[in-house]
Amino acid sequence: MTDSDGLTSIPRPTATRPLLGMTVLVVEDSRYACDAMRLLCLRSGARIRRADCLQSARRHLHVYRPTVAVIDLGLPDGSGADLIADLADTMPRISVILGTSGDSFAEDVALAAGADGFLAKPVDSVMAFQTMIISKLPPERQPRGVRMVSDDPVHPDPLAYRDDMAHAADVLGGDSDARTLDYVTSFLRGVAFSAGDHALVTAAEGLAGARVEGRPTKPDIAHIARLVQDRLAQRVAI
Repeated sequence: MTDSDGLTSIPRPTATRPLLGMTVLVVEDSRYACDAMRLLCLRSGARIRRADCLQSARRHLHVYRPTVAVIDLGLPDGSGADLIADLADTMPRISVILGTSGDSFAEDVALAAGADGFLAKPVDSVMAFQTMIISKLPPERQPRGVRMVSDDPVHPDPLAYRDDMAHAADVLGGDSDARTLDYVTSFLRGVAFSAGDHALVTAAEGLAGARVEGRPTKPDIAHIARLVQDRLAQRVAI
């Protein structure tokens, strides 16, 4: 099924909703980041579908073909770059494939895998979101005319951030093998950066540094676990 989802006619874009008639598949494990995408799509006129892991994304893609796929590179069951590479080679091709991450090296990884572009986190600008997607669409699908857009940043629901903390607490409470530590470190660093939670960003970077340098990680893990529990208890305002 295509991104029309079986509709007999696709709504035409307007000056205020230039992505009207398009479907955006967001492959993202952070509820906070996904809520930002939801607001961006809402303001742009696009419908959103969400998958929180590679397996879920592949199930979605067996059912329908979106106009746009926005794929986070750090997912709980593997790298989003693998999905980007698969989609880039699949025909008929999704019109726009974008990578997203808060890591500085991720843009090169996404583009090398076959992404059309990259959205650096935090993604909170309606204008930047629309411009990236429209600029990568085939010429015949690009909306014509002037766009009218307010570029006030979107503000995701703080409860979505708390959901991310609950997810991190669950992961930290399980087996802390190397892959799990890499995942939760990247996850927390990304979502905390998007939310402006500088203390948690610093803690996540400290754990990442300890792993790279071969230092003991238990003190860093314990510190991060305390910060996560503080946010779950709402003792820290984000």
